[in-house]
Amino acid sequence: MTSDADPRFLRSREAILNAARELLLESGPTAVTHVQVAERAGVGRATVYRHWPQAEPLLVEAMATVPMPFLDKPTVPTREWLRRELTAIARQLDLDDVRAVSTTLANTALWDEDMDARRAQFAGILTTRLAAALDDAQARGEITLALASQDAAAMTIGPMYYRSTIERAPADPALIDAAVNALGTWAAG
Repeated sequence: MTSDADPRFLRSREAILNAARELLLESGPTAVTHVQVAERAGVGRATVYRHWPQAEPLLVEAMATVPMPFLDKPTVPTREWLRRELTAIARQLDLDDVRAVSTTLANTALWDEDMDARRAQFAGILTTRLAAALDDAQARGEITLALASQDAAAMTIGPMYYRSTIERAPADPALIDAAVNALGTWAAG
């Protein structure tokens, strides 16, 4: 019996992934370490290393199973909601583990079909949510968009990702405001 079909292998893998997911939700990405995951899952560290030799792929897989909290449930006024959401994303990108996971995901997606599917799913969720919120805001007269709403995620999240991963600096409120303002003309009020 191959290890992929061995029920013990599958049970330990599921226990490890569940533990990683719980730690991620409770304490954030920095808690997803081999030691903490092994302790939470009730398995030895060697078992965690056997399934995931490096912590980043484990974190990526755990993140893929957690509901995406960003750009969900827009509120009015949209401009303030978007600033809050982008600030939350920027704070996450300031964390070394999140920065490592996001760059690992982008890099690995070039060669790994499963990772590329996760990348596409992640990007699709952000794009769809933000586009819908902006389309609704435009219909309410809050904004006249200067670009297609489907391009808004690249226009707003892209600069923060660049600042975090390429410059390795935090995205400050001025960058977030510039990204929000570049989306179009916001109504006064």
